[in-house]
Amino acid sequence: MPHFVVDCSQEILQIHNEESIITRLHRVLSSTALFEESDIKIRIHPFLTYAVGGGREDFIHTFAWIMQGRSVEQRAALSKAIVSELAEMFPLLPRIAVNIAEFERATYFNRAMM
Repeated sequence: MPHFVVDCSQEILQIHNEESIITRLHRVLSSTALFEESDIKIRIHPFLTYAVGGGREDFIHTFAWIMQGRSVEQRAALSKAIVSELAEMFPLLPRIAVNIAEFERATYFNRAMM
């Protein structure tokens, strides 16, 4: 925990490959001091088939799932940091977004908790 899943159009990977995107996002996420560096998980899902606004425009949308307990201001700053980093990497890409959802501490469970 936390999990960051980057959905994107396949074509953007011609500008920056998956490894470079993951590396830069990991650096930004670590710099927020909201998470233990070793807990950060990032995955990228490139899409060959998609529609944006009824057409075909490149995009990046990051879905984040984090443990509850951070303030609205911390989550907003996290969203801004992610979008800012991706905008720096892809300056001509107008469709960059992120949304953050929270895991409920009471119902989250993983193998290490057994």
